[in-house]
Amino acid sequence: MNKIYNPKREDWKDVLKRPTQTVADIEALVTGIFEEVKTNGDSILQKYTQQFDKVTLENCLVSDTEIKEATDLVSDDLKMAIELAKNNIEKFHKAQKTDRVEVETTKGVSCWQEKRPIQKIGLYIPGGTAPLFSTILMLAIPATIAGCSEIVLCSPPDKEGKLNPAILYTANLCGVTKIVKVGGIQAIAGMTFGTESIPKVYKIFGPGNQYVTVAKQLATKYGVAIDMPAGPSELLVVADDTANAAFVASDLLSQAEHGVDSQVILVSTSKTMIDAVEKEVALQLDALPRKEIAEQAIANSKLIFVEDDSTAIDLINEYGPEHYIVCVDNEDFYVENTQNAGSVFIGNYTPESAGDYASGTNHTLPTNGYAKQYSGVNLDSFMKSMTFQKISKEGISAIGKAIETMAEAEGLQAHKNAVTLRLKSIK
Repeated sequence: MNKIYNPKREDWKDVLKRPTQTVADIEALVTGIFEEVKTNGDSILQKYTQQFDKVTLENCLVSDTEIKEATDLVSDDLKMAIELAKNNIEKFHKAQKTDRVEVETTKGVSCWQEKRPIQKIGLYIPGGTAPLFSTILMLAIPATIAGCSEIVLCSPPDKEGKLNPAILYTANLCGVTKIVKVGGIQAIAGMTFGTESIPKVYKIFGPGNQYVTVAKQLATKYGVAIDMPAGPSELLVVADDTANAAFVASDLLSQAEHGVDSQVILVSTSKTMIDAVEKEVALQLDALPRKEIAEQAIANSKLIFVEDDSTAIDLINEYGPEHYIVCVDNEDFYVENTQNAGSVFIGNYTPESAGDYASGTNHTLPTNGYAKQYSGVNLDSFMKSMTFQKISKEGISAIGKAIETMAEAEGLQAHKNAVTLRLKSIK
């Protein structure tokens, strides 16, 4: 890992740069595949599945038989773990339900807000070397609680044309209505335009590599909403001498093993802690099955020393981490002054892995600094707020003159007339 001591504020932008390509680097490729899928549908999905996933599929839809076979292949221990996580995630997201908000703003003017589910949503679930069935829990559970009627899941197949059994089992358990064996840019394009196999959706959720992230951003140009630009995983830990260096190193490696373009950062006011974590990372790295991936991510990562807590919190807010672990004596200062983070984990016994799997919070979070303006996925992500109003004769009499005056000032005579006619009818 790269050690950096007391970086100057004017250098923070370079110090905190993510190891990702820009949209401009990828957009031409994504646009080309989008246009192909829009025009030729499933045949293009098959073309790119063969090219990228090295498998030819006659039918990309998952059958009931495949789901049953997958269910039998998932161990009882894993089923129990998934059930525990499911229960906690359900509890946390059900608690986010809100009642109808209603207020009489003026006598006779009643306004209220209600939330309605987004009817059709698409879930992108990465497969490959790390089939993220846990992400299905994070997305399908709140979608079901919200009342979404159509939940379409896309995930890339393996070289045998199959999806990981845990993905199929979890999708079926959580109420997914259609599962499609397709990944990458072409999956996002399929959900954006609709094909013979993939229904067009209204909003797309789920993490992915840089190509999937850019594809999701491009989908917004075609009237499809997205959860957020959730790209390569990242983690920032702030730790002082009260932290456990082995724990900190394990957390850094837990995100580094996601992918070669992941980034992990340690910020500390202790050079001793930085040295201890560096040694622990090297020690633990050797034992990881995904060592080669983690090593490349670690090469993009940093150990940053700063002199005091005030500088540290400014640096952290400038970075806006996706995952953020606070292991310091003065944890209240950091928690209270954190403005930009996707999800915060506090204390030596709160690993980031808990949020990834089973504590109950959602792990689909903003990356690349988007925590400065985006929230992580939550129940409201699957709903839209609608406002209603009902005005009586008394109400329109009370606010009508103000509406007329404002409409006339804006030069919108028809707006004024809509009120004037009503006021005259009352007189």
